[in-house]
Amino acid sequence: MCALFAAACSVQRPLDTAHASLKQTFKNDFLIGTALSQDQVYEKEPDAARLIPQQFNAATPENIMKAALIHPGWSEYHFEAADKMIEYCQKNAIKVNGHTLIWHSQLPAYVRRIRNRDSLRLFFNEHINTVAGRYNGRIFSWDVVNEALNEDGSLRKSIFLEQLGESYIVDAFRLAQQASPDAELYYNDYNIEQPKKRSGAIELVKKIQAAGVRIDAVGIQGHWNIDHLPLQQIEESILAFAALGVKVMFTELDLGVLPNPRGFNTADVNQGVNGNTTGLNPYPNGLPDSVQIKLSKGYEKLFLLFMKHRDKISRVTFWGVNDGQSWLNNFPVRGRTNYPLLFDRQYKPKPAFYTVIATQKKTG
Repeated sequence: MCALFAAACSVQRPLDTAHASLKQTFKNDFLIGTALSQDQVYEKEPDAARLIPQQFNAATPENIMKAALIHPGWSEYHFEAADKMIEYCQKNAIKVNGHTLIWHSQLPAYVRRIRNRDSLRLFFNEHINTVAGRYNGRIFSWDVVNEALNEDGSLRKSIFLEQLGESYIVDAFRLAQQASPDAELYYNDYNIEQPKKRSGAIELVKKIQAAGVRIDAVGIQGHWNIDHLPLQQIEESILAFAALGVKVMFTELDLGVLPNPRGFNTADVNQGVNGNTTGLNPYPNGLPDSVQIKLSKGYEKLFLLFMKHRDKISRVTFWGVNDGQSWLNNFPVRGRTNYPLLFDRQYKPKPAFYTVIATQKKTG
């Protein structure tokens, strides 16, 4: 590890993709994805425009397909950015995962004000039919329902549950299947490697299957920290979900390196930390070598596990291309400097990148 770390730190040249490409390294194992911002889709960042096609063969939009942006008014749809993403990914042979059709967060303001069940049902049906239908045949997959569970495995008391009832999840998958029959359909959530929430996700999948509706995979988001990497629970979850006959994916992978407030263990974007944040931003000017090594070891353990179960895993997606893009710079504490990905703020590969590449050679 130390020799690898020293060699990686010396790399300042553009990547030789014949020898150091994530998508090529794992081409026989699983797709390698990333989350794309609007600027990256429009190729406004030259370094990203070079790096993304080199490294990734799958992509998820960070925000541009969420309801608040793509459907901001009752009869108003903004498809330009999403269309551009489809075009960009087709040009670069990248498979698109739509994110997301039904999510309690980042809803348009007019939806949050709905108090009539029939009106919400109309939005629900029209949104799925219109958005999923528009991209049928052009998009590889959809996160149909996102983050519908509480930490104890019960259903989150979202506007959809409260007004449409528990059947809304099955209904969403049925509508998506009808509107976009060529796309794979996924349930996506964080912390579903944890036993209680995992049990809730298993029951959710079983209900969809029992209704005769298609669900192709479960996405485990993978927002973890290098000091708390739940490898045993992750492996147990891979096996449990695969036993249901669905594929397993890691859909929003990042490994935070910063301390979190005591007891804070959620990726719920509606939560955060205010008040005293002393000591929670220890590396504003760069990551110490000791922490780089720890990050590399964390990614090594994860990818060795992924390779062990590559027959069950269909995709691994990093939540962002480089550290500067990561949502963890502002969550759960705003304004921090985090380093959770494989490429630094200048789009250069970090030691963890080379460690991940090496795992395939150890196990492939």
